[in-house]
Amino acid sequence: MTAALPLPKYHQIYLVLREQLQEGRFAQGLPGELELMRQFGVARVTVRRALQELAGEGLIARERGRGTRALSAAHGASPAARAGAAGAKTTRLTGLLENLVSTSLNTTVRVLEVGEVAAATEVAQALRLQPGEPVQKAVRVRSTREGPLSHITTWVPAALAQGFGKRELARKPILVLLEEAGVRVGGAHQTLSARLADAQVAAQLGLAVGSALLAVRRLIHDEDGRPVQWLHGLYRPDRYEYQMQLSRVGEIDAKVWVSRDFAAQFH
Repeated sequence: MTAALPLPKYHQIYLVLREQLQEGRFAQGLPGELELMRQFGVARVTVRRALQELAGEGLIARERGRGTRALSAAHGASPAARAGAAGAKTTRLTGLLENLVSTSLNTTVRVLEVGEVAAATEVAQALRLQPGEPVQKAVRVRSTREGPLSHITTWVPAALAQGFGKRELARKPILVLLEEAGVRVGGAHQTLSARLADAQVAAQLGLAVGSALLAVRRLIHDEDGRPVQWLHGLYRPDRYEYQMQLSRVGEIDAKVWVSRDFAAQFH
């Protein structure tokens, strides 16, 4: 934990666990109190207070002798609703895909994990698959000269990922690999939010547990509108900034701001 954060330790733990619950990370049950004490470096009373907060919101159920389990309410809205719904939460950005490829070429990547897995419910919903269908899951850390920049997890339908694996993912942006596999990438829906670093991500990005991160959820689709990649990205805000150019359009009494361009800047 870091003393720079104004939140009590139990609330920091609560926020991290809540985010993990919303991602479906604990389908088999939450870690026990001793494991959480070790992971966050806190006393049992702090862990119990965090779990009490989660239980109070109906996100978990604590049963004597059976441990702690996630409740279905913890999963929230479907990824399609979060990533593809119209409105303020989702914006289609001009030049997004071209910019993502060009900026990724200025970084180095380390592949932590890649392999074929059964699609969990959230991933299946995003990619319009049936739960359990095969997808390629890849976990990578991108870095600049200053150090680690982002922790990226991607899921691609297995049929589209047959031609690339760990070696290729370490050398080329995944959008380039998809196009080389015959996919005609059409666009993306993206959401931006904030979250706190858990122990695993914090270690990979060189941060303290509970540090603030920029969270990106990106759903890539082909020219026919079919999802081809679902991405969860966590970025260090001190090394990454997200920019849009805006202009005013419309009549003088009904002018609105619209985006004209997109840029991601790495530091």
